[in-house]
Amino acid sequence: RLACWAFRGLPGGTALLWATPVPLFAAGLGFGRGSAVAAALLATGLLTGFGGGVQALAFLALFGVPVPMLLLAGMRRGRFAPSMPLALLGLWPVAVLLLAALLLPGEGGLEAAMRGTVEAALSRMGAGAGPVPEALVAQLVRVKAAAIGFWTGLALLANAAAARSFLARRGLARVAPPDPATLRLPGWYPALPAVAAVLFLLAPAGGDAVALSALLLLLVPLFLLGVAGVHARVRGRGGRVPML
Repeated sequence: RLACWAFRGLPGGTALLWATPVPLFAAGLGFGRGSAVAAALLATGLLTGFGGGVQALAFLALFGVPVPMLLLAGMRRGRFAPSMPLALLGLWPVAVLLLAALLLPGEGGLEAAMRGTVEAALSRMGAGAGPVPEALVAQLVRVKAAAIGFWTGLALLANAAAARSFLARRGLARVAPPDPATLRLPGWYPALPAVAAVLFLLAPAGGDAVALSALLLLLVPLFLLGVAGVHARVRGRGGRVPML
């Protein structure tokens, strides 16, 4: 229902869209990984019937696949192993980005499509009263995909925490939240941003939007690991909130 409201452009839809994963996480964290898969399939079917195929694909890319995937990768008997789910917060957006680049092989490809959406958004915000600076458009195009992936990752984490808190108050949570001090990425993960950085440096000028977005997306788990480290270091200290 929240996704339909958002995709139809109704008032407050943008904010409601980011709350869409709460029921999916609640199903998985409260009733098991299979329930999360079933909830995602049900939501996708309903969205296809009431919204359409394009809307269902957008839902799958943003939440319908990532939520069950994160739970399948992390949930163990009575605990949550966060290493692989943390890596997936970078790997899944990059996979979607590369798939979109492959499926939009026309003139300009993915970068041309993103340029169109950026120019339309600036026009709606009032920038269309005069010529939009090309430098601004170009810079927004280069980071647009990375920004979407970053905010999606934050939304997934926030919704997972909200769903678990809701279940815990009712004694339904199956797993305890991971300790920030124990968060680790798989040993092979840091090699991926390094490879992405090399590919970005080798990309031609003016055609590096996909390479830059892939690099930034692969850095998101490292950023989140750093945030978790700060939380762990200031635990129990006076002035914790101002330091955070």
